[in-house]
Order: sequence, then structure tokens, then C-alpha cells
Amino acid sequence: MITKPNKNAVRKKRHQHVRTKVVGTAARPRLNVFRSSKHIYAQLINDESSSTIVSASSLKLEKGNDVEAAKKVGEAVAKLAVEKGVTKVVFDRGGYLYHGRIQALADAAREAGLEF
Repeated sequence: MITKPNKNAVRKKRHQHVRTKVVGTAARPRLNVFRSSKHIYAQLINDESSSTIVSASSLKLEKGNDVEAAKKVGEAVAKLAVEKGVTKVVFDRGGYLYHGRIQALADAAREAGLEF
């Protein structure tokens, strides 16, 4: 019997491999991205103090295209970060491919003032 690997388990394994190298500090927090089938979430995390600085998600946004929602979340998290005085971040794609919604969020965050 052929069994398919669980996609989320494979993603989590890939994410753990990436997380050994990507660490957020107070000076450069980690921009973490989580993508579900309906929504996308982004948060800035300081790994030294294990605290979330700012967060944004597509839960409160108007319905629309998934890529458009990702762009709005990227802009929102960047605006909140700039208000808190954070301009440089480390991007953590969460084990997802840098394509589609993840890329749209990252590009919108860069355009709104974040550097990574």
C-alpha cells in the first residue's frame, strides 16, 4: 500500500530545518508567516524574549482574492512595525515555498518600509 506523506508534517520538518538558522533578536525580529487554506497570518517575533511585537492577519480584512489579502496583511504588519520603530527584520517563510501568497506578503511588506 502506498501512503502519501502528510503535507503539513513535511512543511513542519522543513520549517524546523530553517529555524536552526533564522533567529529574531530585539534589533532584527523574525517576520513569521503562517498560511491556512482560508487566511494568512504574519507576526514579528523577538526570539530572545519569546515575545510577539506586532501581528496582522486576514481574518479582519474584507473578503477578496487570496493574493490581495496577503498583500494587505504585508502592508498592515509593516505599518505596525514601523510605528513600533522596527525597520529591519529576518523573514521566516514557515517552511512554505516562496511563491504566491507568501511572496505577495513579503513584497508588500518591503514596499511598506521593512528591510529583509
